Amino acid sequence: MFFYRAISYVFHPIVFSILAALLYFIALPSHIAKQSEYFVLILIFLATYVTPILLLAFLKGFKMIHSYHLESINERKFPTLFMIVLFGLLGKKLLEIQALELLAYSFFACALALFCVYLLFFVNLKTSLHTLSIAGLIGFTCVVSYQYKLNLLLPLMVLFLLAGVISTARLKLEAHQPKEVYIGFIIGVSTQLVSYYIYSSYNI
Repeated sequence: MFFYRAISYVFHPIVFSILAALLYFIALPSHIAKQSEYFVLILIFLATYVTPILLLAFLKGFKMIHSYHLESINERKFPTLFMIVLFGLLGKKLLEIQALELLAYSFFACALALFCVYLLFFVNLKTSLHTLSIAGLIGFTCVVSYQYKLNLLLPLMVLFLLAGVISTARLKLEAHQPKEVYIGFIIGVSTQLVSYYIYSSYNI
């Protein structure tokens, strides 16, 4: 069980936004100044990694949640709403930086994905955010590969393998039912593709 717990911690949902940004800047030819790249990476790290940790610490300190794992649906509702707004604002901010539209729309996709997760709370479904996050990165990698005609087959193979490991870990730890893992994966990929379709239509 230690291995599965370690996988769940190392590949926590909050790490995937910064991984997506790193992939974007590494895979593409440099089209913005390095200083701007560093600013964007720091902004994303603060918004999607540091802020959620501080939020959970605040909620735990005021006994609004029982555990950092957010095991119940009720405990997940406010943090999910908070992150929907945060991802939306982050996407809006990135749109202000020239040549980062595709990355910005990936964060709008994250907001859309979490909105879907929030709606599913009302049918008593606790979607796996771990599989949603890795699937979102897979979807975004596909989008980058298609948009810029890049061969990202190897990274995609690694991500699919990692998705299988993460999904297995969540099931072995009994953190989710199989349908919650599958739904998380479907939402993660599909929202990235929907967001890209909107981006493509808008930029025609």
